[in-house]
Amino acid sequence: QVQLVESGGGLVQAGGSLRLSCAASGRTFTNYAMGWFRQAPGKERQFVATTTRSGGSTYYADSVKGRFTIYRDNAKNTVYLQMNSLKPEDTAVYYCAAERPGGGVYSRESTYGYWGQGTQVTVTS
Repeated sequence: QVQLVESGGGLVQAGGSLRLSCAASGRTFTNYAMGWFRQAPGKERQFVATTTRSGGSTYYADSVKGRFTIYRDNAKNTVYLQMNSLKPEDTAVYYCAAERPGGGVYSRESTYGYWGQGTQVTVTS
């Protein structure tokens, strides 16, 4: 079992930056690819970014590519999402997730078996 706790959300103006953190506990952190997803009001949860177990590879949704950076510190059992040039359409609850045994397609929710409680990000225009 893996426990995930997100932090770092908040209210920011368009063009601003935030850094989300997700602290993991319970199992060996390096056994899991880690991802970030988000869910806006009235919409389905969508993939944002993922990083492989070592952190050597990262993948992004087209909507955030070039603005967001996912990275992990395996010594601290933490994954981060640095969000720059934020837009109002980035407003959502952001969730971190840990890969389930067996893995899968990195952009699919079904690939991840453990989820945090979410942190709200609100971007004002």
